[in-house]
Amino acid sequence: MRLLLVEDDNHVAAALSAVLARHGFDVTHARSGEEALQALVPEGDGFGVVLLDLGLPDQDGYEVCGKIRKRTATPVIMVTARADVRSRIHGLNLGADDYVVKPYDTGELLARIHAVSRRNVHEEATGSTETELRLGRVRIELPTRQVSVNGSAVQLTRKEFDLLALLAQRPGVVFRREQIISEVWRTSWEGTGRTLEVHVASLRAKLRMPALIETVRGVGYRLVAPTA
Repeated sequence: MRLLLVEDDNHVAAALSAVLARHGFDVTHARSGEEALQALVPEGDGFGVVLLDLGLPDQDGYEVCGKIRKRTATPVIMVTARADVRSRIHGLNLGADDYVVKPYDTGELLARIHAVSRRNVHEEATGSTETELRLGRVRIELPTRQVSVNGSAVQLTRKEFDLLALLAQRPGVVFRREQIISEVWRTSWEGTGRTLEVHVASLRAKLRMPALIETVRGVGYRLVAPTA
């Protein structure tokens, strides 16, 4: 798999590139946001994943993430020292598929890279006889992956849509955390649980319906169908 590493620290990039190469990745190193954007022209240039450090010298990493998302559907993993949920949600809202908080374990990073890289395969293999789900004011169009509330479009990331669609197909049914992670992230790696919590929080905020997704303590989540 080709991977675009966006990292301004040459020593960090060299060490990480060596690790990634040992695990079969063909790494292209970009030292700035502008270099990263140029590498992604045209149409992502065949990269399977973009590993984006937010501490870049020329542009804010969040800004770069938004620009990347506008020009390619290549999965983006943000690398950040900001561990607070608000910062993570902001990155997901801009189109990032996942995040890794510094300092990170190499095994964690590799697991997340493999998880997001399986996204396209999962989406192509997932079939459904239904084309639309309606839950009160919420409309979910499965073929086009569009979501609207009261007729107004809501922009979701890939994982947010996958999560919402999974829960919406069986309203009222409790989905175990492990089941959701397996279905949406295609992995059984336990560290993905924190990512799940962030995606649920982001969905509640974007849909402006905090009660739509209910947390079942110690078990998982379920979608509570709105009455109107």
